[in-house]
Amino acid sequence: MENIDLYKYEKELYSNNVKYIGGVDEVGRGPLIGPVVAACVVLPQEFKLNGLTDSKKLSEKKRDSFFKYIKEHALSIGIGSVSPQEIDKINIYEASKKAMMMAIAEVRKNISLEHVLIDAMPLELDIPSTSIIKGDAKSISIAAASVIAKVTRDKMMYELDQKYPEYGFASHKGYPTKKHVEAINQYGLIDGYRKSYGPVKDVIEKRDKYESK
Repeated sequence: MENIDLYKYEKELYSNNVKYIGGVDEVGRGPLIGPVVAACVVLPQEFKLNGLTDSKKLSEKKRDSFFKYIKEHALSIGIGSVSPQEIDKINIYEASKKAMMMAIAEVRKNISLEHVLIDAMPLELDIPSTSIIKGDAKSISIAAASVIAKVTRDKMMYELDQKYPEYGFASHKGYPTKKHVEAINQYGLIDGYRKSYGPVKDVIEKRDKYESK
């Protein structure tokens, strides 16, 4: 297995006297319901957290533990969230970018960001930035942002599950699993579904067809 130095990008910037580095990542591009959520995290230079990597590779227990640790030790955290209604209007790519920009703006309210490391997505910013493919597995700051974004969005799905247990949001987190699609077909659509997404569009079309008979 390749040994990746998660501190490589940050160390390089620190050596050039860049002090405040924001790691940015988003979660929730694929789900059929709910917002896309992004996080921007600024870590202290001495920050260490063994085992931190892309949130998708971590167990839920580990993510929750890391979430708490990052919240306690980060210099600043910003969250950006774009609603399903807006995702339908501007598309998920643009919505993801918007959520990231919102998260960065939140951080800049209380810290003078000098450089931003972004997972894959190029953003138009007035400060230097680096877009890193699979950045959540290559940069400690982006990995921290991926955990914050993932746990934040998952909490929203657990809240939705409390209201609508028949849909199974606690297990699939809104992603288009077989059980989720079956639940939509059986129980219909609730508020928050992304109407521009395939499986949801199918349900709407079937309903409209039935109602027009």
